[in-house]
Amino acid sequence: MAWDEWERAKTRAQQDASMQLNQVAPERGGGSGDNGDLIVHNDVLGALGNLAYGLRQQFSTASDHARQNTFDASIQLFNDGLDMGSALTELHDAWNAKSGTLKQACAHISNHLDYSRAEHAKDEVKIVTDMRTADGDDLSVSRIRDYYT
Repeated sequence: MAWDEWERAKTRAQQDASMQLNQVAPERGGGSGDNGDLIVHNDVLGALGNLAYGLRQQFSTASDHARQNTFDASIQLFNDGLDMGSALTELHDAWNAKSGTLKQACAHISNHLDYSRAEHAKDEVKIVTDMRTADGDDLSVSRIRDYYT
């Protein structure tokens, strides 16, 4: 081996070593023998959607608990000539804005999961009905294979 080859080999080895990870590569697709496809269970989506909806409802009630009292106190302090009144009004308004955003996010998650479930159900029906013969019988795997070969 010539000196230049040795130097190139050392450089390559250093570059390769610096790019090694300190972990084992994750198994593709979760390691359960599947082909890496995303598997979604309808009941899990439904449960998550219900949790998001429940969180929205609970937060809506809890976040509104002291709203009116805070607003009344801010008005009273402001009318008494205290600067704290206007600061409390700003806090009240900021809290309402932030809590409204969080409630909208929970509703969006819940609605999106419901939408995903409905669309998935429609897709399943379409796939099942499209995989039939002209007589309405189930299309066999061998017949499906004929379409692709």
